[in-house]
Amino acid sequence: MDRRHLSSTFVLLLFISFFSEVNPASFKIVNKCRHTIWPGFLSGANTAHLTTTGFVLKPGKSRTVTIPKSWSGRLWGRTLCGVDSSRKFVCQSGDCGSGQIECSGNGAKPPATLAEFTLNGAGGLDFYDVSLVDGYNLPMLIVVKGGKGGNCSATGCLLDLNGACPSELRVARQNGGGGVGCRSACEAFGDPEYCCSGAFGTPDVCRPSRYSLFFKHACPRAYSYAYDDTTSTYTCAGADYVIMFCPPPYTSQRVFGARKDGALLPLVNKSMIYISSLHANGASLSGLLQLQSTVPAASFTMAIFLFWQLILTL
Repeated sequence: MDRRHLSSTFVLLLFISFFSEVNPASFKIVNKCRHTIWPGFLSGANTAHLTTTGFVLKPGKSRTVTIPKSWSGRLWGRTLCGVDSSRKFVCQSGDCGSGQIECSGNGAKPPATLAEFTLNGAGGLDFYDVSLVDGYNLPMLIVVKGGKGGNCSATGCLLDLNGACPSELRVARQNGGGGVGCRSACEAFGDPEYCCSGAFGTPDVCRPSRYSLFFKHACPRAYSYAYDDTTSTYTCAGADYVIMFCPPPYTSQRVFGARKDGALLPLVNKSMIYISSLHANGASLSGLLQLQSTVPAASFTMAIFLFWQLILTL
């Protein structure tokens, strides 16, 4: 093989390598809630901006957003949104304070369930998590599509925690009728012990609190406090992602019961599923469905399926 052919081959390989590294990822945002949500995006410092920072997503609908390959940032869902008397767009949970549907560089006001991503980070891996460090407002699930390297595990918080939220953390709907969010202890009390700040600013002295354990028990793979990295950060490479709001419990259990992703903790705590719904007359129906850990997975799935189907008929 002559030198000219070697040179052209090298250029071709370099060209292919360059474009394979800059291929964008896709985030498919899916709304399985029974109400409209308004997803919001916030890009991290020194990272590419997205073509959208917020939009409306009606029940059962989805939207795919193209994400630059080395992007880092977070996304969340806003609820109970509308235009106030001053004609500003506002939301009762997850509001970003921009006064419009696009968040335009503003983050979510706590409490809000967050999906956090750093794409093409150390070792070419994507790092992602679902965080309740800033509190909770909606169930959320991250599912990997394709990808290799890392563990490519699903993660999220699949349960409706608003009704089960401790009263001192609960954020009530403005016109009554139930909770719209569950604050973190840090946001509720501002105590350095809960915020992992000041004298508690290192992992060896900032430990889980009874409040962070409430979140961790319900959602084992989600971040529950600042130093919850070991069981809450997941990695993959070259993947696309589905971010689903209000994933149906029976669907999640069926999908991930068959997926051997090797994560340290289960996606769902099978001993506690919180179900919340509304009767047609507006009365709230909520409760904790307690299941023994000895119940077989198939029976658990069927129980959740039948219970959820019952709820949907109310």
